[in-house]
Amino acid sequence: MRKFVFGAVGLLMTFSLAAQMEAPENWWNLDREADNYPGVSANRVHDFLQGKQAQKVVVAVIDSGIDIEHEDLADIIWTNEDEIPGNNRDDDNNGYIDDINGWNFIGGPGGTHINHENLEITRIYTRLSQKYANRNPDGLPKAELAEYRMMEELGRKIDEERAAVEPQAAQLEGLLGALNSAVEAMNKSADEITVEDIDAFEPADEMTGQILGFARRVMVDEGMSMSDLIGEIEGGMEQVTGTLNYYYNTEYDARHIVGDDPSNLDDRNYGNNSVEGPEASHGTHVAGIIAAVRGNGIGVDGVGGANIEIMVVRAVPDGDERDKDVANAIRYAVDNGASVINMSFGKSHSPYKGAVDDAVKYAEKNDVVVVHAAGNDGKELNLTNNYPNDTYLRPGFLRPGSSRTYITVGASSANYDEQFPARFSNYHREMVDVFAPGHRIYSTFPDDEYNAISGTSMAAPMVAGIAGLLRSYFPDLTARQVREIILESAVPVNLEVRLPGTEDEMVPFSRLSATGGMANAYTAVMLAQQTKGKKRRTVDRDPSLVGY
Repeated sequence: MRKFVFGAVGLLMTFSLAAQMEAPENWWNLDREADNYPGVSANRVHDFLQGKQAQKVVVAVIDSGIDIEHEDLADIIWTNEDEIPGNNRDDDNNGYIDDINGWNFIGGPGGTHINHENLEITRIYTRLSQKYANRNPDGLPKAELAEYRMMEELGRKIDEERAAVEPQAAQLEGLLGALNSAVEAMNKSADEITVEDIDAFEPADEMTGQILGFARRVMVDEGMSMSDLIGEIEGGMEQVTGTLNYYYNTEYDARHIVGDDPSNLDDRNYGNNSVEGPEASHGTHVAGIIAAVRGNGIGVDGVGGANIEIMVVRAVPDGDERDKDVANAIRYAVDNGASVINMSFGKSHSPYKGAVDDAVKYAEKNDVVVVHAAGNDGKELNLTNNYPNDTYLRPGFLRPGSSRTYITVGASSANYDEQFPARFSNYHREMVDVFAPGHRIYSTFPDDEYNAISGTSMAAPMVAGIAGLLRSYFPDLTARQVREIILESAVPVNLEVRLPGTEDEMVPFSRLSATGGMANAYTAVMLAQQTKGKKRRTVDRDPSLVGY
């Protein structure tokens, strides 16, 4: 997974666009009518629910890992009460030894971990290039010739991507060096530098002046500090380095750490119980949005509330997740009691999509809501450009069917105007179900830290938190009903907005998702109260409306 966070490379490409409004850190918890910010109304709904009975609900976070000792998360981490810690036995006979807080499907013996990984297209290219090494395409059977042509196309794409990133590396390195030099010359820490300090500073050369001008615009338009900006650029450097060293590096093989055969889809008992992993920022941030402890006077207040427990399932590296791991992570979550699963990841190719489909069907059969981030490419989705998705692969069928407990979420901003959809968010009038806050979301980070980052990765856990909230206060609702309630209660957005991925194309917001609205915890609870004890009609998506 190139995690669904809008990073520094994208940041540098888009600051020429209009400014985003400066919003309070907790804007995503607020209510548009009461607070004038288009959040999910979590504060309002928890005020309403105060004193009402609820039951514990487990939300599984399939992600990069979670800091389970974080001050704002430690009290809501799921514990497997049927497992005895540290005895090196599978006490509950679920196939996983000492899985106290969840499981790590990209871990190896002795607590080792995969951190960086290839992208899926690199893995496919590597496999095919080994298969067709020194083979002449002339005379190949039709199926093999198609593979050969795919190999050639993927090889060209890998070369193009590497060539595109190399100058970005030089740009970011120069930008970072100039900013650090300017900070040092101002004789202040980056946290202390203000717009006024930049205005008063005499740059040593024209280039430094231009870079400081860029920094000033970012600080004003995005409400960022100099320290935040430098951190974003450092993150961009890591992303560029990862692209060259891991994502598109055909010589890099991380899977030997796990020691399994990633093409053996029947193998489910591998990995280890170390659920934090080497880089847990993404998963920790997601977990905080869902269920960070509310009202404790520190950090942030999660959407779901006090009755949510977070199960940690690590399956997502820095790079693309493997289909085998995703399928097994879903099954693990279902088998161990999760009622909701959050999946803030995605990729462009899925060689074993059938295995993931089977796991999604398994979740639906067992009454589990699955929430997935739509992705950050600023593009219109179809069935072949973003995985996983809710439509099942059934070759030869024109109407392949789709999950009735699966929700795909796009990202919105704090601006209730033409900039309302986040500029990076993917969209589709059928394949994206609903939008939720995903721009500059302040949440938990490892080591008791907090940070604001952006992405559909942040929007999906808003909806997962709402799903967990509904399942805790209305336990008789089925997963299908929970999905329907979240979609039917979405607050309509009657705006003309800038189409994500463009600078000036205007469209109705209703074109961007099936609901044309924003997920909202308060309206969902109001509808759930009317639904309690009633049967609801489940509406199937018409695949003819989906872009193939």
